[in-house]
Amino acid sequence: MKQILALITLLTVGLVSAQTITAKSSKTTVNGTSSVHDWTMTANAATFVGTVSGNAISNVKLVIAAKNLKSEKGSMMNNKAYKALKADAQPNITFTAASLPVGKTNVSGRLTIAGVTKAISLPVNVVKNGNSYNITGSETVKMSDYGMETPGFLGVHTGDAVTVTVNVVAN
Repeated sequence: MKQILALITLLTVGLVSAQTITAKSSKTTVNGTSSVHDWTMTANAATFVGTVSGNAISNVKLVIAAKNLKSEKGSMMNNKAYKALKADAQPNITFTAASLPVGKTNVSGRLTIAGVTKAISLPVNVVKNGNSYNITGSETVKMSDYGMETPGFLGVHTGDAVTVTVNVVAN
């Protein structure tokens, strides 16, 4: 009986210590190139959720609405990017991971862009500050790997590779 009571106590403590966290702020930047100029698109909103237990965040899910990305080059660039992202049919860019440990590490997960999901590993840094977690990561991906055509206008096309940088503060 004591063993069963001890097991129930341990399970209860384990469940109580797990804490769901969500994004309080986020910034996603996509940097790319073309034969004429480099370009940047930025989104200042995303949905992030995970469960903190010990020194890791599990069941990680980051969702960025494709149309939240905005270019400093204006609406024409935005519209070309949204078409490439297939944003009307596939409105979200999503990253999921089973676990995200505190510290610097490579995290394996699944990235979905334009409706195509790929397993990826990317460098991430998670810094815990009290009840807050600052999560940063950056990775270069090829648009063609996700079935996307590079946006273009009048014969000028963007490069296939883009660098995506994400910063989330969650608690």
